[in-house]
Amino acid sequence: MSTSSIRTRRVPTDRLTVGVTDIRDEGEPVVFVHGNVSSATFWRTTLPLLPERYRPLAPDLRGFGDTDPLPIDATRGLRDHADDLAALLAALGLDRVHLVGWSMGGGVVLQYLCDRPAAVRSVTLVNPVSPYGFGGTQGVDGTLNSEDGAGSGGGTANPEFVTRLAKGDRGEDSPLSPRSVLANCYVKPPLRPEHEDEYVESMLTTRTGDEHYPGDSVASSAWPGVAPGTRGVLNCLSPLVFRVDELHLLDPKPPVLWIRGEDDVIVSDTSLFDLAHLGSIGAVPGWDGTPAQPMVAQTRHVLDRYASAGGTVREVAVPGAGHAVHLERPEEFGAALLEVLSA
Repeated sequence: MSTSSIRTRRVPTDRLTVGVTDIRDEGEPVVFVHGNVSSATFWRTTLPLLPERYRPLAPDLRGFGDTDPLPIDATRGLRDHADDLAALLAALGLDRVHLVGWSMGGGVVLQYLCDRPAAVRSVTLVNPVSPYGFGGTQGVDGTLNSEDGAGSGGGTANPEFVTRLAKGDRGEDSPLSPRSVLANCYVKPPLRPEHEDEYVESMLTTRTGDEHYPGDSVASSAWPGVAPGTRGVLNCLSPLVFRVDELHLLDPKPPVLWIRGEDDVIVSDTSLFDLAHLGSIGAVPGWDGTPAQPMVAQTRHVLDRYASAGGTVREVAVPGAGHAVHLERPEEFGAALLEVLSA
């Protein structure tokens, strides 16, 4: 099936109106949740890969794509997004679904799983954010570097990237333009993804500011001098408010697939988006020795406990792929996904 069969629409729910990309109205529902600074557009080549027995659909999260840009209450962690997803599925009359989450979307999926385990058939995590959020922790158990969450939240975003995003920069004259970030960070160079222009347009749908991306921040006495605020996207990923390390206590425990590119530079034990790692290599001044967040090791720690408690977990590490393994290696991704869907 080609991408020409894909449709987009806006679905009213009791929380907000959600932009949805899908193909058909029948079959086992498989819900694809996109990551930060993107939209459902990043799933357009994936949806047609599923056989007729499945009903693939991809919503836009609030503040991205065609979904209402309601403010994000970061004190709830990723629950605004998870509750939005629940409202959409209720509006569509879908009760038990397969969930696929990429990057930040992996965190949304994990939060949904924690809150509604009986409503989930399977979980697929694609280069997911750590179960202990993004930034500000150390060790496999997500120990805070500072009580105020310093090193995470809205103040950690690169201001030039935010400015270029807000201005709708479609060029490539700066390493901090959205197109350059897509080419150098979302995928592993030298790959340039097919439909690159569409992905850039998707990134540019990101609403910016304190209520959205990156969110507000506060000063901190701890290195690197910024701590999370209470609004916006990066703050809802702060380890102060997003910690899903009790998966092993869930009942029931749907099967989990964790698939990732081995050369991911965004979600990594040496992430180029983690100020602690950047400090260690001299890219952020004044580094005080704060260790980098071991994002992959943290995910493995939480999923190993899930498996030890009776859950089924499969890890697939794809050599030579970056942060968007579903775009870079669609055949390998599709094969692994179909295996967990039919488990």
